[in-house]
Amino acid sequence: MRIVPASTIKEAVAGLFIDAVCSLPKDVLNAIEKAKKEETGAALMALEQILENSRLANVSRRPCCQDTGLAIVFIDLGEQVHIDGSLTKAVDEGAAFAYERAYLRKSALSPLTRENTLTNTPAILHLRLVEGDKINISVMPKGFGSENMSALKMLKPSDGVEGVLGFIVETVKANAANACPPVIIGVGIGGTMEAAALLAKRQLLRETGKKSASALLSELEEEALKRVNSLGIGPMGYGGKTTALACHIAELPTHIAGLPVALNMQCHCSRHKSAEI
Repeated sequence: MRIVPASTIKEAVAGLFIDAVCSLPKDVLNAIEKAKKEETGAALMALEQILENSRLANVSRRPCCQDTGLAIVFIDLGEQVHIDGSLTKAVDEGAAFAYERAYLRKSALSPLTRENTLTNTPAILHLRLVEGDKINISVMPKGFGSENMSALKMLKPSDGVEGVLGFIVETVKANAANACPPVIIGVGIGGTMEAAALLAKRQLLRETGKKSASALLSELEEEALKRVNSLGIGPMGYGGKTTALACHIAELPTHIAGLPVALNMQCHCSRHKSAEI
């Protein structure tokens, strides 16, 4: 049994959030650079501005977007690890410290009274027990320009693959222009309503453009991306060939009577960072 002080979790979460809001992952920047080769005019200008904004944010250690999001944390906790202290409290304290120390906008509030918590907590914590004695932490400061454009639908089993593709394309067509494209699309198929939604969000942590190991899902990702990019919405809605940088799809077994599909949309500012303790 390996013992990890809760304070270690707090420090890791705080550092990851501060880094995430200021420095986009290299795979995201590479995908945008690749997209530049396909664009001209206003679309090209938009991508160049996105890259310049990212450069300046990284150099100055300032947020690359004014919406510093809700604090979302994914933790894979090894079964051979004992946390000395409260894990939940450590996550919340780490997030609160980051948002205070880095002067990040605190957006968390009561959905009904609209009273701000003033700390951007509690964090949205997704905890998963795994084998081993390590702790893997991923943080995602998720802005609501893209989160509000996400969707879930309980399809009929008879809708099949075409129904899934249709849902993806229809959702992107209706919403992507308001999500600061080029977007990254996370899709979860199967399970239950809430399982599909969580699975979709987890796909936003994948390396941008990395294909699924499943031949079927890889083919589905390719076809979905092709159809989405043929919509012509383009970078920042100016038109162009790059409405989405990637479409990441995963599946779970579901009930014989169901076909849940969730789409979690991420803006071009795909902020997330990970660490292992």
